[in-house]
Amino acid sequence: MKHLSLGVAAAALAVLTAGPAVAQAPAPPAAAKVEAGPACADCHDEAKIFASNPHFAAYRAAHNGAAGNAVCETCHGDGTKHMESGGDKTLIRTLHGRTGTDTCQTCHKQSAERASFWNSVHASSEAVNCLSCHSIHKSGLKQKSLLKADPNTLCASCHKDVKASFTAEPNAHRLKDGVMSCVNCHDPHGRPADHAVRQTRAGEMICVSCHAEKRGPFVYPHVSGVAGDCTSCHRPHGSPYPHQLTRATVANQCLECHSTLSTGTLGSQPPSFHNITLPRYQNCTTCHTAVHGSQRDPQLLK
Repeated sequence: MKHLSLGVAAAALAVLTAGPAVAQAPAPPAAAKVEAGPACADCHDEAKIFASNPHFAAYRAAHNGAAGNAVCETCHGDGTKHMESGGDKTLIRTLHGRTGTDTCQTCHKQSAERASFWNSVHASSEAVNCLSCHSIHKSGLKQKSLLKADPNTLCASCHKDVKASFTAEPNAHRLKDGVMSCVNCHDPHGRPADHAVRQTRAGEMICVSCHAEKRGPFVYPHVSGVAGDCTSCHRPHGSPYPHQLTRATVANQCLECHSTLSTGTLGSQPPSFHNITLPRYQNCTTCHTAVHGSQRDPQLLK
């Protein structure tokens, strides 16, 4: 019998002395990988950049930091069927037209600035609504209130006749110089009366916020809200005539009210004693210097 090597002998001895084999417990099954559902950002680039938008920040603050599709569903509704159909727009809530403005108003109706929007000069329709001026998804815009462009550009896109007055007329407010903006005088969410012209806190025409010397109150007012207002004599956007008047000469301007053909209810002194065919009487403000109102002269001479 051949001698076994030391290594083989040791292995054999281990087998003989070992007890019965202990069965090892099977390894637990690997946890099933949870597949993430489709996200709005998979198709919509707006959702990818929405994280720095004020709407996103406001939602997270109100919902304990929630994110993802839940943010989009706040305005657009449940998008599950929309996704399953491959993007059928009829299965998601869009923000166009009056329906879209209804959605915006669920949050923004609390603002006094927008409280009259349904009765405003820009009352929502299928042609004009919040999206006409505001970019609600984008972020990093320089314009306040998420406007798509500066207010003057937005207004001019619809009000082309007014834009022409500012740019073509020799006498106009300095809109094109960037000194002022359309929204300095107009409230885009305001009521349609008087073209949504703003008022001062005292209920005066917004004109006197810049032209303070015309404010009054005067002991002897001339127009100033009594029988007309600033636009009775001036074209607010632009005019071919000096001082943005509505007529070429001062005499023609004054004679619209101060005429022997008038009813007698406008103006205390119709020019019956002036021969207005003479040049000396054709510039009324040569004598009636207090044309906007006087504190001491009923004829507005001083």
